[in-house]
Amino acid sequence: MSKTLSELAQRLGGQLVGCETLLICDALPLKDAHPQAISFLDNPQHADKLASSEAAAFLVPADFTSDDPRPMIQVEHVQKAFSEIYQIFHPVRKRSYRGISSEAKISKTAKIGENVTIYPSVTIGEEVVIEENVVLHPGVVVGDGCRIGAGTELFANVVLYDEIQIGKRCLIHGGSIIGAYGFGYEMKDGKHQLIPQLGWVEIHDDVEIGSSVTIDRATYGATVIGEGSKIDNLVMIAHNCKIGKHNLICGQVGIAGSTSTGDYVVLAGQVGIRDHVHIGQAAVIGASSGVMTDIPPGTQYVGTPATPIREQMLSLANFQKLPEMRRQLKDLTRQVQRLTGTTNPRKQAS
Repeated sequence: MSKTLSELAQRLGGQLVGCETLLICDALPLKDAHPQAISFLDNPQHADKLASSEAAAFLVPADFTSDDPRPMIQVEHVQKAFSEIYQIFHPVRKRSYRGISSEAKISKTAKIGENVTIYPSVTIGEEVVIEENVVLHPGVVVGDGCRIGAGTELFANVVLYDEIQIGKRCLIHGGSIIGAYGFGYEMKDGKHQLIPQLGWVEIHDDVEIGSSVTIDRATYGATVIGEGSKIDNLVMIAHNCKIGKHNLICGQVGIAGSTSTGDYVVLAGQVGIRDHVHIGQAAVIGASSGVMTDIPPGTQYVGTPATPIREQMLSLANFQKLPEMRRQLKDLTRQVQRLTGTTNPRKQAS
């Protein structure tokens, strides 16, 4: 398949600068593009990367100008426009299965909405409510008393323990487990005894959860994931946590029990957060940080233990000076010894 630049510009409602009849047969990122492909630049600060790309043309921001002679289509939203063009040349595979499989095991007490797709090998427990336009892929297990909101999709082998509440338009990717027992024990008679985990999990509307994520049920009440939050792969969220709205939680984050976050919090990869702390609204925690105390709203913290980023940068700068400071200290020590006629106590002892 091929399209002229003029056809692409018309489809996007963009402004074409350059040859209208140039044929395009592919859409790829800058570094992967070949001479018959269109690519994109969404950040003008990276304009120097155009020169190293072999692309025939580019999607660029509406106010972008360049000395590069190749054609450009100026658009308001570059990422959105490129996604649309990309799907012309790389169509998304349409779902091959629709309806409710006879090979799914569905309780007679479950209530299934309209236009629901349930693949083979799905298990649905007692008194489950599944609203319209839900998709459950093979191997999904939905425990007793769960509710799944309209337009939600659970990919292969997702497990919902009993009484889990999932909002509308959520995505949960393969292998994630929602509602397992929290890691709560007490010492009794010389043994660690499990504290009964009697709560549930609430995942609000428009939440997206990556693969192999675990979100534990509360001991009492609910573990909550707020509306619009996005959770990357391999994240662990413990019992009784309250995650605010529109959080971004990157891969391998671990959040201990009864911790809470405000809205619009960002937790970078491999952040670890201790139990019973609060991360304030719009705070950002840098990668591999260890959070030991409450974090104020609107701040940026890094390191272990996590401290304000300015303090960490000053500490790092001073740390890098330690070898030179050590040499200076040794020189000063020798000078003092010469002036006072003293010697190194260690040398005297030997």
